[in-house]
Amino acid sequence: MVNRFWCETTIPTLWKNPWRYNINYSNKNSLYSVIAFYLPDDIKKLLIRPRNDIKKLLTSNGILTSPILHQSLLYDYLSFCRSFDVEVLNSIISMGLLDLYSQFLLRQEIYNLLMRKCPELKYLNIKSIKHQIFYFPEAKARLESLCELKCDTSIDPSYFYGLARICQYIQRLIIINKKINVNYGAVKLIENQKNLKYFELKDDFDDKEFIEDPYEEILLALENNADVLNHLIISPQSISLYYEHTIIQVVLAEFHKLKTLIINDHIPFSKKQLNMLVYHELEIFNIDFISLNDASIIIENSGGNLKEILLRYYDYEYWYDDFDKDSLNFIRKVYINCPVIEYLSLLLSSTTEHFIEFEKLLKTCQNLRSLLLIISDVDDKKEIGEELLNLLIRSAPTNLREIRFLNDFQFSLNNLEEFFKNWKDRPALSILTSDPLYKEKDYVKLINKYKNNGVIKDFKCYSVRKIYYNSFD
Repeated sequence: MVNRFWCETTIPTLWKNPWRYNINYSNKNSLYSVIAFYLPDDIKKLLIRPRNDIKKLLTSNGILTSPILHQSLLYDYLSFCRSFDVEVLNSIISMGLLDLYSQFLLRQEIYNLLMRKCPELKYLNIKSIKHQIFYFPEAKARLESLCELKCDTSIDPSYFYGLARICQYIQRLIIINKKINVNYGAVKLIENQKNLKYFELKDDFDDKEFIEDPYEEILLALENNADVLNHLIISPQSISLYYEHTIIQVVLAEFHKLKTLIINDHIPFSKKQLNMLVYHELEIFNIDFISLNDASIIIENSGGNLKEILLRYYDYEYWYDDFDKDSLNFIRKVYINCPVIEYLSLLLSSTTEHFIEFEKLLKTCQNLRSLLLIISDVDDKKEIGEELLNLLIRSAPTNLREIRFLNDFQFSLNNLEEFFKNWKDRPALSILTSDPLYKEKDYVKLINKYKNNGVIKDFKCYSVRKIYYNSFD
């Protein structure tokens, strides 16, 4: 639709990973049509409905008819493909409204086709796959180059054993845990890796009681890649998963090359264990419900490269014997050890000393883009709100684009308008709050006024949980 040169330039890029785009594949027949063109004639017959159904097919989305199956192609599209996504392929195949047996055959033919046509595979998503693709004749040559794999533990262990024999240089591995016991095939796959840089494990099941610990063997297998692992993300489904286990604390001490450490659960550390968590390259740090003192030690042992510290502070008033002291120490550790911090969640008291230290942090951390702020022990909500807004106007870094406020303090209409007026020469600001006060008519009118002036990019009232977990600016 533009010109041949444009097509020759863009087609290889678009088809390198044609499954990645944010579209509803079940409503698109173009990708299905291209894939179907390559299939043998006897398989194409499965996709062609009887002639008396053609009128119905032409008025429905995504159903292939005979002319489409046999038309010529301008490019050998699949020769550019470097990826394989079972979830998208299954969505495409199911749109043909075939019976289950025909769908099974079609999947096998398409998987085999991709193994033949793709010169090498870099990305593979095999969640819930049923066909053992590593037995296809070209599998070894194609899968040896695999860099990224997404899978789940509902897959039979023998499947993972087959992959472990071929795929030993995966750099990015995402495992969805769907079982309440150990998948030893997945463990073997991890053990066999020689260059695993990114590992993510997250739960997706309804059971609350484990038959056996599904994490211990996986974590121990990760130790084989301790010298190269840069990113570790663990998202267990049940809180307090590790209370009775110490393996996670021991294993974490081995990963000295981490740049990302995200664990969405509470982990109790001893002082000795904390002192062993030394990550000089750490850039992203998030462990849910970690105490301020524990977090401060990890921050102090980092190498000054931290860009993101997003901790969760639920029920914080019950966690500390001396909250004011712990909070002050945490703020100081951040501005002393994290000069390039960009994303920060901060818990502080409403005392003068805390505000002084907070202002030092704002003046020191000039790269700060997003700030999540919780202030405790507030007697006069609007007085503290006024003090906070004045402090932000005086000292907020010019890079600040987003502020998230949680509980315990409020802004009067006059103070909020004064804040907006003073912010007008800065980049547009997004504000998220958990206080429904700002949904009132006068506040909405004020906020819309400064949205129209370009001072405010967005101003939203969310639940506490949504403020914590929504993607940051």
